[in-house]
Amino acid sequence: MNTKTRTNIELLAHLMRRAGFGSSLSELEKIAKKPYEDVVDDLVYHEESDWVGEYHIRRFDPEASGMINPEGSQRRWMYRMITSNTPLKEKMTLFWHGIFATGRNKVLVGKVLSNQTDMLRTYGLSKLDDILLNLAKDPAMIIWLDNQENHKNSINENWGRELLELFSMGVGNYTEEDIKECARAFTGWSIGNVEYMMVRASRASDWPYGRLAYHYEFKDDDNDKNDKKFLGHQGPLSGEDIIEIICSQENTARFIARHMYHSFVEDEVEIPSWNDIPPKNPEAIQILVDAYFKYDHSIREMLRVLFNSDFFQSPKVRYARIKSPVELSVGLLKLSQEFTVPHRDMLLRNNQVTYMGQGLNDPPSVEGWHEGIEWIDTGTLMERINFASAALGNINHKGINDLVNKIKKSTSNVTSNEELVQICANSIGLIELSYDSLKTMSETISNIPELTDKVLTTLRLIGTSREFQRV
Repeated sequence: MNTKTRTNIELLAHLMRRAGFGSSLSELEKIAKKPYEDVVDDLVYHEESDWVGEYHIRRFDPEASGMINPEGSQRRWMYRMITSNTPLKEKMTLFWHGIFATGRNKVLVGKVLSNQTDMLRTYGLSKLDDILLNLAKDPAMIIWLDNQENHKNSINENWGRELLELFSMGVGNYTEEDIKECARAFTGWSIGNVEYMMVRASRASDWPYGRLAYHYEFKDDDNDKNDKKFLGHQGPLSGEDIIEIICSQENTARFIARHMYHSFVEDEVEIPSWNDIPPKNPEAIQILVDAYFKYDHSIREMLRVLFNSDFFQSPKVRYARIKSPVELSVGLLKLSQEFTVPHRDMLLRNNQVTYMGQGLNDPPSVEGWHEGIEWIDTGTLMERINFASAALGNINHKGINDLVNKIKKSTSNVTSNEELVQICANSIGLIELSYDSLKTMSETISNIPELTDKVLTTLRLIGTSREFQRV
């Protein structure tokens, strides 16, 4: 591999770790035949085709298909992330779930949570206006933030407050009066037959097709159509008008841009500190803000600009983020191919991800998860290491068996343990090991005589390394 090819494929490995869940060396070599910008376009514009996973889930894991409980929706989503051919779309679904955190402890019904996930997948790369409008009509979010209790004669501010504070503009960019006026505009945005459905949806089942799900209903007679004052605008503003106004604000563009930088470039401070601590790269944030307005609030185009930017491609930001538990586990399960078809063992893997600190559809609060270094503590680190070691060290999994055989075929001229470690690191996604990691792993495997055992041990060690745990 010449220097130019190596440089390009290292950049692609970085891209695939950030825009997806990582790619093996063989996968990287295939896409490396295209210019980098074309690979970005493929990720950003590609629509999923021929995904038959839904049929597999119904056939091999009916509990996940029926979503009788929230765990079913969790492992259905996990299988989708592992097997989808549109990794960026899945990554963006996860991105929005972290911002629009909605949980099982209140929504209760797995089907309703899964419907929200599907909505985020459908609209996650579109205009922010469309994303927020569909979120406002989403039954899971309506229940989560009590908007079925938001009436024109008795407003409930929960949705209005979180729409401004957590979902679009951030603290300090609106007033308490703006929150109330926002809430008034969304009165009547509810679910059909509220009391009956909230009881029936949690009890009734049409096995194996799943529980009944709530459905959105606009209750015109409960909607406040009087004049409102919101962020400098006045008139009989509707919910749609409110979202249009929000999306036109520079504070909204800056809020979304910083979220993108945090999720795709390098770990930032936690969101509550954003008003006090400036971005790590203000110039990068401004580039994304400019793209937001240039391309009519398009998330897809913001990402295209981000991935093609110098700040994203810089070697300085590689491994500058700690993988979330879901990122780590999906990447490993994709590599190991443990689940060529879904089955009930996914429940165990899903539980392990929860033990690492990130249960899908189960955020600790409406604020979502604290990310970055806060993913790591003594307990969660051990869970991460054990998960990686088990996934990469099991030769009974098709992906690992194939990987070991490929590595063994490429080691005929290898003369040192350092070379073997580097070959293994390259094979699972061009992991750029530090000198200390390379030296420690080489010493650890030096007394293992059998090549298969040596390769498996090396893969397990790489999975526990600082470099692999980051992205």
